[in-house]
Amino acid sequence: MKTETTVHGILENSKFCQDMTVTYDSRLRERKYGVAEGQGVAELRAMAKAAGEECPLFTPSGGETLDQVKMRGIDFFEFLCQLILKEAGQKESCSSGTSANCLETSLAEIFSLGENCASKFNSDSEAPELVASVLVVSHGAYMKSLFDYFLTDLECSLPATQSKSEFVSVSPNTGISVFIINIEKGREVKPTIQCVCMNLQDHLNGVTETC
Repeated sequence: MKTETTVHGILENSKFCQDMTVTYDSRLRERKYGVAEGQGVAELRAMAKAAGEECPLFTPSGGETLDQVKMRGIDFFEFLCQLILKEAGQKESCSSGTSANCLETSLAEIFSLGENCASKFNSDSEAPELVASVLVVSHGAYMKSLFDYFLTDLECSLPATQSKSEFVSVSPNTGISVFIINIEKGREVKPTIQCVCMNLQDHLNGVTETC
């Protein structure tokens, strides 16, 4: 799978998480295309045209609808939030060096915060500390569906230069998007989400494409 290859490539070249354990979750899989599985975009478009529909709204026989893909993403996200809360409750408080204010500095050191990034983070001196840093690797169309949920249902805040249409566009291969998510234990409230940057590709500068 392409995503597994991507994960292993990240770990091999990472300065921060080489020893991290990888967890595979079937809810992160690419959309199922049924009878069109494994065929190219041209073939899928031809099937959609024959059915009088347009991609990507067209669902081949035996495939997943866009709503089903979105619900799968929501299920994974809610599971992840609860898992983080559970594990955070089993550990001692994080050190003061991982506070939200330090998070801005850390991200600025790792990523080139260009036009697709927030210039400032919505944090203050009383912001909760960072209790987990999670890397999720999946397919662009799947992540597009999840990001649409962030924007539409959870009202994710965007960088000043980021438009809503750019936010829900399909990420290019190996594109990086970063979010700060605040979840409160014991309260029936939706998580608050801030988009730091979308679809970064600076890490590919100087990389030569190979077959």
